[in-house]
Amino acid sequence: MAKEVTPGLVQSLNTKVDLVVDATAFHDLNAYGQIMIGDKGFEFYNRRNVKDFIQIPWEEVDYVIASVILGGRYIPRFAIRTKKNGDYQFAAKKPKTVLRAVNKYIPSDHMVRSLSFWDVVKSTFKKKK
Repeated sequence: MAKEVTPGLVQSLNTKVDLVVDATAFHDLNAYGQIMIGDKGFEFYNRRNVKDFIQIPWEEVDYVIASVILGGRYIPRFAIRTKKNGDYQFAAKKPKTVLRAVNKYIPSDHMVRSLSFWDVVKSTFKKKK
């Protein structure tokens, strides 16, 4: 994962692009831009600041964690957990399309649902007993 400040335009990781979609990255402050999914990795580019971007090669992705609501009908946000640099959270205009595109490069057993509010509450009470 590289988050770099470089002069001018940023060089993309990907040689072939599968999907580009409007999105929000939740790091530092919310950043509005586009997610690009391609053959080499996951990329986010800030719409306002060209120097603010996130590039995650597929080899660096450990898990993709989706927050699922209403039985899978709504996915408000998802996170990418990297092997070295922690979690990066995103919301996309078409989250199901994004996750399907990511699933081409990340195995299904590394794409998981996050715990719901009630799951967290249940586990808290089980620990107290």
